[in-house]
Amino acid sequence: MISRRGALAALGGGLAAAAWPAIAQQVFDARGGDDGLKLTEAQRKAGVTFLDRHPSVDVHAHPGRFFLRGLTRQNATTRAMGAPFEAKALADMAAGQVSGVLFNCVSDAVLLEQSPTKGLVAAREFEPGEAWADYQRQIGTLKALVARGDAAPGRDGRDIARAQATHRTACVFAVEGGDFIEDRLDRVHAAHADGVRSITIVHYHPNQIGDPQTEAPRFPGLTPVGKQIVREMNKAGVIVDLAHASLGVTRDAAEISTRPMMISHTNLKRPDVDHPRLISVEHAKLVTNHGGLVGSVPSGIGQKNTADWIASILRLVDAVGIDHVAIGTDMDANYMPVFSDYADWPLIPAALLAHGMAEAEVAKVMGGNFLRVLAANRA
Repeated sequence: MISRRGALAALGGGLAAAAWPAIAQQVFDARGGDDGLKLTEAQRKAGVTFLDRHPSVDVHAHPGRFFLRGLTRQNATTRAMGAPFEAKALADMAAGQVSGVLFNCVSDAVLLEQSPTKGLVAAREFEPGEAWADYQRQIGTLKALVARGDAAPGRDGRDIARAQATHRTACVFAVEGGDFIEDRLDRVHAAHADGVRSITIVHYHPNQIGDPQTEAPRFPGLTPVGKQIVREMNKAGVIVDLAHASLGVTRDAAEISTRPMMISHTNLKRPDVDHPRLISVEHAKLVTNHGGLVGSVPSGIGQKNTADWIASILRLVDAVGIDHVAIGTDMDANYMPVFSDYADWPLIPAALLAHGMAEAEVAKVMGGNFLRVLAANRA
């Protein structure tokens, strides 16, 4: 989802909340202009050829804003996003030869509204039973996609490999925000049984697990129930995703998790670019030093085009190592994306190869690293 503070600030700030629907498409739509890659035709074709040989995975996305399907309680933010468009997103995935995508439900979507000064905020608390009911609504949408055959199943690496071999896209169920778990550890296992393979434990709503990185912390790290939930996710075989989580939450999770985790969509801070959604190298290494990965996101934070994003991916590789970097586009709910069409997916391996990365290294970034983490989290 888009950054809390960046949206209105990037558009001049100081706008009334009522103006949000009018500017929403400007925030969610891709930046115009050249992608900046300057690839030759041969280099572009090399990206397509690469995807014929290797599985690729987007480790964090919201394709076609499926999470809005069947939503009955709308607010200004959800109305501004418009109607869901899963069919187009799936067609683009097929065109781009994407083997697997983590389709992320948004646990706190019903709470999020636009602040005139802070960007997205949780404007209210959940009503009794609301978080669990909304989880079931969104998971129901994903189950229907797979049941109809619109997307291939994505419960494990074998499913993703089959999808790649048959030129389909595997739908890996995921949830952004652990709010729906509440204090019910059994819901972690229920989610795994539903097919969920990753949970971003904290999103924009400060929840029972811990604090987001975009808010002043209430706790030094994970709450007591948050620690229980991380341990239960390890037992169940659900990947702990620490995107959006505070440094304290990340530090605590790294200390207690027995399985590799990930930060699915972020980039590194730079001397000239800082933002609450970016992380330091030290923050990243809390996860990567324990076998995990960091997914690079093509957001408009410190990036003007796709070439800037490729530079961010290479910067991550230099900082944490080739075995710990992945691609997390946040597709269809990203902040001013500099890459926004799955049909262009081959450009990513093409650009990495053009920058001198070996094919085996590109294979790790495009999907291999995630497949390793997924396998390491099997119950």
